[in-house]
Amino acid sequence: MSRLLPTALLCLAPLSALAAPLTYTIDSFHSFPNFSINHLGMSTIQGRFDKMTGKIVLDTAAKTGSLDVKVSTASVSTGDAKRADGARSRDEHLRSADFFNSAEFPDMVYKSTKLNFNGEALESVEGTLTLLGVSKPVKLNVSSFKCGPHPFSKKPMCGAAIEGVVHRTDFGMKFGVPGISDEVKLSIGIEAYPE
Repeated sequence: MSRLLPTALLCLAPLSALAAPLTYTIDSFHSFPNFSINHLGMSTIQGRFDKMTGKIVLDTAAKTGSLDVKVSTASVSTGDAKRADGARSRDEHLRSADFFNSAEFPDMVYKSTKLNFNGEALESVEGTLTLLGVSKPVKLNVSSFKCGPHPFSKKPMCGAAIEGVVHRTDFGMKFGVPGISDEVKLSIGIEAYPE
């Protein structure tokens, strides 16, 4: 028995190496934070941010990891980028000091503090969102998370769908409330590849 123990440990060594944390870089061409917000109690305005970067660190064996994301606030897009009559567009207004104040605060940042698993499935992410210089805790639910080979290139990748709700007044964005809702629904699609 004492002779078998070292051999068993050597056999397990490669498995523990495979279980080490892996770092994935977010693919900025296929990852976008989307949002929706009620307008005047009558309709829902939808939009997205066109520029997001970040990293995911994942240790599936230990069920730990991290999510760090940076979003360019100036990349906000709601389908009203420029108006022919010269009037200020909605996207221009959103970049102004009334909303994202992109000139002073060019980035919105989310840093996780904890990943929550339910069995083998990643269920939610707890972290801190920094917007307009204010940092608040925000929990995001993970509706899907899957890793595997890319169907065309066969390179490893991960994909995720993440959802959550924030109240913009928590970050000092008070313009238009309550006509423009305080509650903002988030839906974030992510694709990421190993470094």
